[in-house]
Amino acid sequence: MGKNKLTRWAEIKTFNNVIEPDFQSIRNSPHPLKGLWQKEYFKNNNPIILELGCGKGEYTTGLAEIMPAINFIGIDIKGARLWRGAKTAIEKNLKNVLFIRTRIEFITNLFAEDEIDEIWLPFPDPHEKKRNISKRLTSPLFLNKYRTFLKNGGLIHLKTDNKLLYEYTLNLVSYNNLEIICSTTDVYSSHSDDRILTLRTFYEDGFLKEGKKIHYLSFRLDKKREIIDYEQK
Repeated sequence: MGKNKLTRWAEIKTFNNVIEPDFQSIRNSPHPLKGLWQKEYFKNNNPIILELGCGKGEYTTGLAEIMPAINFIGIDIKGARLWRGAKTAIEKNLKNVLFIRTRIEFITNLFAEDEIDEIWLPFPDPHEKKRNISKRLTSPLFLNKYRTFLKNGGLIHLKTDNKLLYEYTLNLVSYNNLEIICSTTDVYSSHSDDRILTLRTFYEDGFLKEGKKIHYLSFRLDKKREIIDYEQK
């Protein structure tokens, strides 16, 4: 393991904007702050937006700067990546930012019903092999998890360079009659003046340099409707 990574792991444990739940505990039981993130951590009643698979936290910190009256939580399992986002938030004095290092599979033990207003999924792993469909963060498995804590009609934003994931999610959303707010296969030609949609992650910069188009889809999740996979019906 690189010395730089070890240094970051050690430093991240000193940050007050990073929480690292014990894996066994969070897998089997609710986190002590479940349902209490606004009151106990952020000390306000502002809405909460999640960034799942946040990597280096570019969207978490970028959105937090643009919307200071909203709380943002970034979740990822990679501590060395979270270090960068947490460090940026500290350097910019962003009090509306928190990072949680855990597996997204355990997310229902983190948040209570109606606790979250929106979810961002910037450049998640597309899991292109058909046997891995359930691992996609827009699969019915995960969308049904989100239903347990996302407010009814809460927005989900997907940003990806992967055409397969974009089309799969679009078809899934359409099949389940969810309301589509925006859908584009090229963000930078259709929404080039949108400050939020043109925020860039480290990986996105690489995809753009390769000449890839960036797809975007936003839709409302109906918490009363179980999501069914059209590919497995």
